[in-house]
Amino acid sequence: MAERTDTEGNGTMGANTMHVTDETFESEVLSSDVPVLVDFWAEWCGPCKALGPTIDEIADDFAGRAKVAKVDIDKAQELAMKYRIQSIPTVAIFKGGEVIDMRVGLSSKEDLSDRLEKAVG
Repeated sequence: MAERTDTEGNGTMGANTMHVTDETFESEVLSSDVPVLVDFWAEWCGPCKALGPTIDEIADDFAGRAKVAKVDIDKAQELAMKYRIQSIPTVAIFKGGEVIDMRVGLSSKEDLSDRLEKAVG
């Protein structure tokens, strides 16, 4: 799996996983013409780090059909407040600028992939 260091210096991310911020969220997520799975996480969160490789695998699996993004809630506090992120990891699926699905806590690759597949289909 290809990995790269994200633009904010938050470790490694898969080649198909993008980092979004308060400034890029609207253009990358809300205005997207394909569904977007968004992983709300933080550097200090152990379960978030455990979920990271799964998120990258989903990004690779859905490349060209959906987007996968990560939002560091410590650096995007406006987004965390807007979407009422109280526990992390939280994974939300956006379609047409709206949240259509949200899971809190660790989820399996199969569960998240099934949920994203429904949004794509």
